[in-house]
Amino acid sequence: MVDAEVRAGRMPERRAGQAPERMCAVTRATGPTEGMLRFVVDPEGAVVVDLKRGLPGRGVWVTANRSLVAEAVRRRVFARAFKRDVAVPDDLAERVEKRLEDAALGALSMARKAGDLVTGFSRVEAALQGGKAVCLLHADDAAEDGIRKLAAAERRVRREESPVPALRVLSSKQMNLALGETNVIHAALLDGAAGRFAFGRVLVLHEFRNEEAGPGVRPESMPEGF
Repeated sequence: MVDAEVRAGRMPERRAGQAPERMCAVTRATGPTEGMLRFVVDPEGAVVVDLKRGLPGRGVWVTANRSLVAEAVRRRVFARAFKRDVAVPDDLAERVEKRLEDAALGALSMARKAGDLVTGFSRVEAALQGGKAVCLLHADDAAEDGIRKLAAAERRVRREESPVPALRVLSSKQMNLALGETNVIHAALLDGAAGRFAFGRVLVLHEFRNEEAGPGVRPESMPEGF
């Protein structure tokens, strides 16, 4: 399950009726589509993920969690759900993860260009002090000391009960390439349209990689299509 601190971050509660609900083809549990992935059958008869939820045809929904996508493959869930023979890659979960990773990196790049992302310890700390940060990003190879110092800075300036979520889902190399910088270890997404869009993309990747399934809460300005 996603860390309570991430779930309790600066994201408003989902309003009643804000998001449609679907049934997960694996767990049979019904939940908001914001925490699920839509799969369709492409023209060649292969099952593919529809991240933007715009591809034509019948869709099958699975909770956005790596272990559940792998279970869907193992249990031949897609053939039953689509009610036809379909080609399902054995590495479908890995392919989905790569798509989610690419989407997160692309969104971070856009946030950087829009001025909704800052890097470097001092600038991240300043964003926290100014109450502008909606999410902290630490490289998965970041030193624990730096993470602890920024966590302490966040606690000192917190203006509300909920903490700023902190996520570790990308390496410094990946962040370097996405942002066109070198040695990116810490970053902050700011409270702007591009920043919240990127926050949503990174959060989906974070949840997908968690061992326990459980949809998170979408930032208010995060557009449909996740």
